[in-house]
Amino acid sequence: MAHRDGARDPGDAAHDQRWVRDVRDAVRCAGVLLVLLLLLDWGSDRLTPWRGVLWAAVALLLFLTLYPARVCAGDGWLASRRLLRERRVHTDLLVSVRCMDGVAPRLVLRDAFGGRVEIDPDVLVRNPQLWFRLEAGAEKAAAGGILLCGTTALRCLSRRVDREAAQAVFKASGLD
Repeated sequence: MAHRDGARDPGDAAHDQRWVRDVRDAVRCAGVLLVLLLLLDWGSDRLTPWRGVLWAAVALLLFLTLYPARVCAGDGWLASRRLLRERRVHTDLLVSVRCMDGVAPRLVLRDAFGGRVEIDPDVLVRNPQLWFRLEAGAEKAAAGGILLCGTTALRCLSRRVDREAAQAVFKASGLD
């Protein structure tokens, strides 16, 4: 089955295995904040319906800020879905891969059609199947001469994924 932009059906895709847990964590954080704010107002006898609505809006804003992107990848594509929008790139037509460092590191992928996806590199490290799909597409793009910038960032990420996988194997076998 074809997707709207020619990619295969998302049913055969690799998904972020920790996404559900991350959503639960976002809900918990927002819920705890809401309860604490309401208890604080209630304890000081300043709780009114309008203040309750205000605290609920603050908790909702925190939830929206913490809500994780749902990353999935298939043969030749990678997608990142937020609450309202999905962004998708053709990994076999990547033209650039940049690693943005900072408070929240990001991997920025751009394809030949102008598609742009920003993802947390830790998602790829935690989910080797996502990484393998991205790497396979990027290798095709590099072999075709399309990938103009980003091979160094991909090599660094590849070493990190390999290191984490090796550590997981050592830990599982009791050799750490």
